[in-house]
Amino acid sequence: MRSALRRALALAVAAAASGCLVGPNYERPPVETPTNYGEPTAAPGGQAAVDLEWWKLFGDPTLTALEEEARGANQDLQLAIARVDEARATARVTESFFFPTVTLDPSFEASRDSANGPTPATPRHSTDYSVPFDLSYEVDLWGRVRRSFESSTADARAAENDFGVVELTLAADVAAQYFAIRSLDAQSATLAESVAVFTDQLRVVDARYRAGIVSELDLAQAKTQLANTLASQADVRRQRAESEHALAVLCGRPASDFSVPVETLVIAPPEIPAGVPSELLQHRPDVLEAEQRLVAANAEVGVADALFFPQLRLTGAAGLQSVDSGDLLQWESRAWAVGPSVSVPVFEGGRLRANLSGAQARYDQQVAAYRQTVLGAFRDVEDALVGVRLRADQADAIADASSSSQRAADIARSQYDHGISDYLQVVVAQATHLQLELQDAQVRQAQLDAAVQLVKAIGGGWY
Repeated sequence: MRSALRRALALAVAAAASGCLVGPNYERPPVETPTNYGEPTAAPGGQAAVDLEWWKLFGDPTLTALEEEARGANQDLQLAIARVDEARATARVTESFFFPTVTLDPSFEASRDSANGPTPATPRHSTDYSVPFDLSYEVDLWGRVRRSFESSTADARAAENDFGVVELTLAADVAAQYFAIRSLDAQSATLAESVAVFTDQLRVVDARYRAGIVSELDLAQAKTQLANTLASQADVRRQRAESEHALAVLCGRPASDFSVPVETLVIAPPEIPAGVPSELLQHRPDVLEAEQRLVAANAEVGVADALFFPQLRLTGAAGLQSVDSGDLLQWESRAWAVGPSVSVPVFEGGRLRANLSGAQARYDQQVAAYRQTVLGAFRDVEDALVGVRLRADQADAIADASSSSQRAADIARSQYDHGISDYLQVVVAQATHLQLELQDAQVRQAQLDAAVQLVKAIGGGWY
């Protein structure tokens, strides 16, 4: 028995080793890749060396603590981890088909013949004890199992890269919400200062109106200016609360139990090296995921192709059988059977050809998806580089405008105090300065967001 099984297994291994691997081997489809970005980079022609914990580049301990909390508690990230575990388990299931399946099926049967049956006889009692081991093994002559394992392994890698997409997006979202809160804190501080100034001005204008020095129009304009600023202050507080709630969800915590202390926006955007375009194919997790989906689809074409060829299966059974439990473990109770079987597709009604056509179509879909992902990655980097450069120019221009508007507001107030101009000029000048101060906080947030988007665009922290 043992020698027969050894011969059968040796034959199966030899057949599998010498078997063909049908279907196309994977080759990365050609994608047009620019040699350089259209926008200047921080490190032209160099390496995009962004650390895994890239948020530390901003030098903010609170941001670092929030990022670490989100990585440990965010539910979308936990979902992505579970998907990776599932994909890896599926790959292990596919890998198991490289090995024989052996089952142990012990059984006991007792029977008695009827004395009143068609052939009357003395009732006969019988028992049957059986302890068989059943073996089944598909010899991978054409690579169906190998292609299936190749596909499931690529799917597992794709799930890992999908985790990278979720992780990178989460880190960017945490940073964006945090910078929004800091910007709103700066805007709130500016509005609070303006409310104090406009409240004092209203008190002065009201006193002048009561004294008959100015008209009721000046008083109405002063009241309108203060009320409008108070309304803006309430809106900024609402926006901060919503951003804080969004940040709480990202960190995996209830919004009611989460708060971020108020601080002014003093973070400067760091310099992020973008590297060269070809690095995106190795660094962006979404590009890597798209390629692994393509590898899996390519392998599935091989699986569909292998179904056109005969399948060789080795089956065997060995064990102990006896009518007496006392004799079950004796050598004479052994029983075995072994033999191969071949399944040859003869007529399938076009099912196999349609299955192959479907696999090839799915591969073509993944090729298009991969190329589209690569093109989108290049666009993201270009957009981020434009944002970094032009947001810096915008911040400089607004800073200059804010300084000039402060001077204009001081002059308008002085002229009004000396009776040279009406109060409307004061209101316009001060409103202009206030808007520029708020824009200054907003554009500084936009600068930080642009730096984060560049990190995300180049796949920073994943490769």
